[in-house]
Amino acid sequence: MGRDATKACGNPCFECRKAAAMRDSRLSSRLSAAEALGLSESTLADYELGKTKVIPSDKIVLMADLYNAPELMAWYCASECPIGKLLPMTGERISTIERTTLRLLRLLRSSTVDDVVDALVEITADGTVSEDEKCGLAEILEYIDQLIKTAGELRVIGLKAMNGG
Repeated sequence: MGRDATKACGNPCFECRKAAAMRDSRLSSRLSAAEALGLSESTLADYELGKTKVIPSDKIVLMADLYNAPELMAWYCASECPIGKLLPMTGERISTIERTTLRLLRLLRSSTVDDVVDALVEITADGTVSEDEKCGLAEILEYIDQLIKTAGELRVIGLKAMNGG
């Protein structure tokens, strides 16, 4: 039976390291992973156990690179970064390449895009957004947010696949 820290289970930093350890055995130990990252073992433990309030973004980038886990950066930007929390971003839960591609293609159907373009032209043609147009603009912005999130998710999946993950 493994000796995984049960308190760390579910933590994206821990989960990404454990997944990477299947390809690189030196990452199965927190000590050797910390050494590869240029961190102390206790610092990595604090990240993986959620004891650090804000993990420095450069450390997330190092972990994502070493673990071949671009989803770690997506998680950080969507849920930890105060600016990223305000923007439509891919979260830590990344779907399969097939599901994500189909979701993106559905959003990009020409009839859907044409409807959004027509509505946007109608709303913005006079240079102002009236009260009765705000609801339509909100729907367009929601569509754009879905498009951004799905395209970002496909990018994360693609980067991981290109790097052998």
